Amino acid sequence: MKQSLNLAPGRPGLRTPALLRVGAVSAGLALLAAPAHAAVTAEVAYVFNTLLFLIGGFLVMWMAAGFAMLEAGMVRSKHAAVICLKNIGLYSIAGLMFFAVGYNLMYMNVDASGGFFGVALPWSPSELAGDEAIDLSTGYASASDWFFQMVFVATAASIVSGAVAERVRIAPFFIFVAVLTGFIYPIQGSWEWGAGWLDSRFGFSDFAGSTLVHSTGGWAALTGVMLLGARTGRFVDGKPVPMHGSSLPLTTLGVFILWFGWFGFNGASQLALGSVADATAVAQIFANTNMAAAAGVVTAYLVSMVVNKGKPNLVMTLNGALAGLVSITAEPLTPTIAQAIVIGAVGAVIATYGTLLLERLRLDDVVGAIPVHLFAGIWGTMVVPVTNESASYFGQLAGVVATGGFVFAASFAVWLLLKLTMGIRLDRAGEAAGGDLSELGHPAYPEFVAPKPAE
Repeated sequence: MKQSLNLAPGRPGLRTPALLRVGAVSAGLALLAAPAHAAVTAEVAYVFNTLLFLIGGFLVMWMAAGFAMLEAGMVRSKHAAVICLKNIGLYSIAGLMFFAVGYNLMYMNVDASGGFFGVALPWSPSELAGDEAIDLSTGYASASDWFFQMVFVATAASIVSGAVAERVRIAPFFIFVAVLTGFIYPIQGSWEWGAGWLDSRFGFSDFAGSTLVHSTGGWAALTGVMLLGARTGRFVDGKPVPMHGSSLPLTTLGVFILWFGWFGFNGASQLALGSVADATAVAQIFANTNMAAAAGVVTAYLVSMVVNKGKPNLVMTLNGALAGLVSITAEPLTPTIAQAIVIGAVGAVIATYGTLLLERLRLDDVVGAIPVHLFAGIWGTMVVPVTNESASYFGQLAGVVATGGFVFAASFAVWLLLKLTMGIRLDRAGEAAGGDLSELGHPAYPEFVAPKPAE
């Protein structure tokens, strides 16, 4: 989701919509429709582009609810309230940090600072509703763009939450989220979407964030899982012990919400809706996104039957949908529907066997976030040149390695510092009692808590 075109002076470092690479007309011009159609005024284009940002933004915001429900269903009931608090807390922290430093760090004067990051200043809109004359040449309301970019940051943080569930303490988790959303995510994001060095020197392409959002969240989650260690009892004599979640129907609801929100995630990353070409592109993105997820479901269902000797696994199937969605996110516009189906299907296979790999390595990822978002995210990024001739395998590899190296190193350092100073893991008694009682003092499901004996 590269930054949109901005023709106003004094705001450098902004990018044109991704659609421009396939020849569509830019969102900031006064005449946006194709010659065979009636002209669209700059004001109409401004309204439609802004509307796309806002609709896409609140759809991606709704994904926060999807992550919360998915995770709450995947953890045991004694940790469900903590999961809910973590998810509403991380979304709020992400917004505040992206306002305070993140947005301008990602987009403001990136080229002027050598192409590695912008200026860490609070964001402010370039126009207000009360202005007598709003500059239509920007192509959209700046607040709509900020909102759309902000909800992407929260998505990256949500990925971390599920992976480290059931043993991470709330306070250090929130501190990590603040650093991730305020600094780590914006810096690596500026390298591509802020017109930084990966974009200008390597031609790295990531339409809506298979690497910049999903793999970033996956790398951050991996470092947390490594430093936290597995849940008590998760591995016995080197073998994994199943720890079933509290509500798979709730997890299924969460996946449906995420699937629904992904139409905003990918579709609105077109960044323009002011022309016939833009509208057609958004429709194509919707279709490709949906079919990649559908292929992920069917493929994961079949693979799970192979893995489980004839019996399908619901969790693997649900993660297949998400893996398909993550895989198509790096390039949802240029593939045909048939190609999108293949991309989603391969992503589901990678995520399913990636889960088994983590178990062999005794890395405890409660929800399967790392195989879904990191492994499938890398796959989706590397397959972009198959359908997008403007991308190269070398450029894509450079983006994957650079982003992964930076996010892993920075996240590991933050987690390690927190571990050495304040501690990041619940003590054994707190983990046994559950995060709800040990961290919050109240359960998510009071009817499941054994009453205290009468004195």
